[in-house]
Amino acid sequence: MAAPIHRHAHAPPLPRPLRYIVSSFQRFAELEASSGLLMLLAAVVALLWANSPWKEAYHHLWETELVVGIEPSPLALPLEGWINDALMTFFFFVVGLEIKREVTVGELSSPRRVMFPLMAAVGGMALPALIYVSVMVWAGTPQFLRGWGIPVATDIAFALGVLALLGRRAPTALKIFLTTLAIADDIGGILIIAVFYTAELNLTWLAIGLGIFLLALLLSRLHVYSPLPYFVLGVLVWWAIFHSGVHATISGVLMAFAIPVRRFLDREDFIARSQRVLREMHENIKSNDVYRAGLSTLEWLAERAQSPLQRLETELHPWVAFLIVPLFALANAGVTVEGNPRETLNHPVFLGVFLGLVLGKPFGILLTSWLSVKLRLADKPSTLGWRHIFGVGWLAGIGFTVALFIANLAFPGQDVLDYAKLGILAASAIAGVTGYVLLFSFGLRTPEDETALSHEE
Repeated sequence: MAAPIHRHAHAPPLPRPLRYIVSSFQRFAELEASSGLLMLLAAVVALLWANSPWKEAYHHLWETELVVGIEPSPLALPLEGWINDALMTFFFFVVGLEIKREVTVGELSSPRRVMFPLMAAVGGMALPALIYVSVMVWAGTPQFLRGWGIPVATDIAFALGVLALLGRRAPTALKIFLTTLAIADDIGGILIIAVFYTAELNLTWLAIGLGIFLLALLLSRLHVYSPLPYFVLGVLVWWAIFHSGVHATISGVLMAFAIPVRRFLDREDFIARSQRVLREMHENIKSNDVYRAGLSTLEWLAERAQSPLQRLETELHPWVAFLIVPLFALANAGVTVEGNPRETLNHPVFLGVFLGLVLGKPFGILLTSWLSVKLRLADKPSTLGWRHIFGVGWLAGIGFTVALFIANLAFPGQDVLDYAKLGILAASAIAGVTGYVLLFSFGLRTPEDETALSHEE
């Protein structure tokens, strides 16, 4: 019991706004840590299943065709396709909500604050792609150049999950930096999918999808706060984008940007109106009609005191983190390892993906973030050292979810897809362990933090 008393004696309580920011990041990191572990478990199950005597059942399961819709135009996709094209739309929808929140009211809303992690993200995307392309040129395999986008991605759930395992040894500023970097990385990944991994473009369907999206934007401008109209329009946008040749999951990002981020009622107005309703309920405490009407009004007020974006992100994030993403991992991480292991390790796609993630990510992030400070384009947080940035760069080398997603787009149905997946899994494992070991050995930066940690321990 003495440790907490000592800690509070040496560390004065944080101001309320800062406490809110810190607690929000802690809750977010805890959620991501749990979902990352579940995702890892799903990937391990997939690998064991795909290399067991029941491997044929594994592949047959995900190739099972499901038909949705009615004549004359039902949609028939294998089960894996429904997961990758439909369920993962919700994943990208939540990613889009996070991006919009950060751009409008969060870390990405201040150009000066965002420049440091943004420059780090640019380097963390450019160098892995360059390494991959260099390996393909060196190996004389230009037919595999299409996979250059695979090592560009960072899996925010896994990366924050590993960082959360460090507890107080990871400064809060480091968690904020990694979160902002990963969100900027997500923006880059979404643009890469939309621009470079689009099949033949059907402009008619694309125009229909964009027209429906504009209607959703109009609803947002008209302060329509119910999620039902956006869901209906979202389904229509998904259908149109799917038939346009652009990957259907982009519809999730588009619809996220149509969700209102502002509250209909500010805090003072909400409290004042609620107090009036409660006062009326108290004055008519024996009236069931007044009581029921008051509850309905309070529910209406509470709904409009919270932004639709925040409400949807809160409600959907657990479903995406604990159901959709693990299911995606179970369906996509099952690689049957056959043949000579040396052949796998020497395959150019495996090498390009592996080296892009384990070398390109940490050194790309470190180089461009250092240049941004030297060129006075950005300010590095004072509580972080370059060793922390380098350690986080290794965590950013955990590609997994989005990397597997892009691999499926780059090499659909090809044998080389297995080499790409093995490169992702091997690199993610090594990057995660290395990042954890480095950050654990680096520890905290400031003497005050080290004092607080010693008292806690």
